[in-house]
Amino acid sequence: MAANLKEVRERIKSVQSTQQITKAMKMVSASKLRRAQQAIVQIRPYTDRLNKMLKNIMSNIDANEIDVDFGLERPLERATLVVITSNRGLCGAFNSNVIKEGVNALQGSLSSVYKQGNVDIICIGKKGFEYFKKRYDKKANIIDDYVMLFDDLSFDNVSKVADRLMEAFSTGYTDRVEVAYGKFKNAAVQYPMCEQYLPVPKIEVPSEEEKASNTKADYIFEPEQNDLLNHLIPSILQTQFQRYNLDSHASEHGARMTAMDSATENAEEMIKDLRINYNKARQAAITKQISEIVGGAAAMESD
Repeated sequence: MAANLKEVRERIKSVQSTQQITKAMKMVSASKLRRAQQAIVQIRPYTDRLNKMLKNIMSNIDANEIDVDFGLERPLERATLVVITSNRGLCGAFNSNVIKEGVNALQGSLSSVYKQGNVDIICIGKKGFEYFKKRYDKKANIIDDYVMLFDDLSFDNVSKVADRLMEAFSTGYTDRVEVAYGKFKNAAVQYPMCEQYLPVPKIEVPSEEEKASNTKADYIFEPEQNDLLNHLIPSILQTQFQRYNLDSHASEHGARMTAMDSATENAEEMIKDLRINYNKARQAAITKQISEIVGGAAAMESD
């Protein structure tokens, strides 16, 4: 019985030690989340408006009117998939959900080129790189140049990846670029997403009447149209790619904070159960000792 009590005491100490670690990790993630959330909340309205403006422009201008071809739909012969995960685990199902979106893209919209081996997978974050390197190394071209991008999420550094994607598309090396990432809503909710980055998706006409009218917006450009769009469109695409990374960064810390909070609560419940078991075992041991003493005293009296 003494050995059993000792085991329970040691287990209680072990769970308490784990609880201190999860509580500390929760506090660290909460601090990082505050900064990451502030960054994505500030940039999201700006990028959403820019993206809407870009889609409007690309939907209302003929491809032969401009030199920029980021909205040009080509036959799909080669594609690029960007998967944005975290460098570390202990963040719930965040990484696995984003990876699942990337796998669904390979098996869905990119399946035709994936079967031919014509897919480049750019991994941002160690977890995504480890997964795809282990399982898809022979089926796709795994690019690890930007695995540690989260070490520096400055606009200039992230823009290097966006510039590479735009160059690959404009030169005809790749015909489509899709990005799998985690869209941040709040600390408890993150949505895994996979969006088409290039070519720029056209705005879908909502009604049959508008389709029949076939009207287009008449934009007035100042300065000259090509000069403006040659500068404006790449800048918008760079900002959009920055939002993908900031969204994933905030989602990671939100998921980790939630996971560590849940782990801390589970540890507290486990400690309560262990203490109840310890007290029961201790009470049983005391009761047994008292019974033995009483029985011995009764035996002596009968003698």
